[in-house]
Amino acid sequence: MKLRLMLWLLGLLLKRALRRKPRFRELLTEMRGLDWGIATEDLSVARFYRMSPRGIRAGAGLPVDLDLELRFEDEATALRIMKKPTQQAFLDGMIAGKVRLVGDSGDLQKLQKLLRHL
Repeated sequence: MKLRLMLWLLGLLLKRALRRKPRFRELLTEMRGLDWGIATEDLSVARFYRMSPRGIRAGAGLPVDLDLELRFEDEATALRIMKKPTQQAFLDGMIAGKVRLVGDSGDLQKLQKLLRHL
């Protein structure tokens, strides 16, 4: 339940950043948008975010056409890493097999640049 709430709040923070932070809008315009999602491996908790300069849409589930997916072994792992989402935390999780990246690692770097401005 905590992870669901955290992912829902992330959607609100992204929408707020788009409205209030010019640098966030600028970076998103340069990228021409980014569609990404977060889920547990068993898909019991999954949420996607479709981000473009015109707006951000978030929803439950994980569509197949996303640019980037972050899959976590379980809710506890997701919560631990999402609380302090550093590059090192993601790398350690991937090496340990607790985090799986589906998509291009370049998109992950773009996402991290955006999330700095929340």
